[in-house]
Amino acid sequence: MVENEITKILVDIFIKVHTQLGPGLLESVYEEAICYELEKRRLKHKRQQGIAVMYDNLKMDLGFRADIIVEDKVIIEIKSIELLAPVHHKILLTYLKLTNIKVGLLVNFNVNLVKDGIVRIVNNL
Repeated sequence: MVENEITKILVDIFIKVHTQLGPGLLESVYEEAICYELEKRRLKHKRQQGIAVMYDNLKMDLGFRADIIVEDKVIIEIKSIELLAPVHHKILLTYLKLTNIKVGLLVNFNVNLVKDGIVRIVNNL
């Protein structure tokens, strides 16, 4: 399955989760619901995946964590905040670069329509 197919499925999942739960809950609630939907669809995923930083020959495990990585091809970064800030985009792009993953979805569930809270970030496409 390619990245675009995965992101289409993910957007459908985000809409379903947001429709049922609404805005304003904790990020962990949305993460749990998304992972439940991924399991139902039999999509491989990892939750709270650690991301190491390499500097020269030094591997640093500094506590960076991607919320969800789907099929080792798409990173999901979940937010439930008033407004996304430019730093949220940069953090996801950094995760993409560190993992060599090409596509990430930044999704803010604290909006009236979740489609307005989804941002697609790409790494060297």
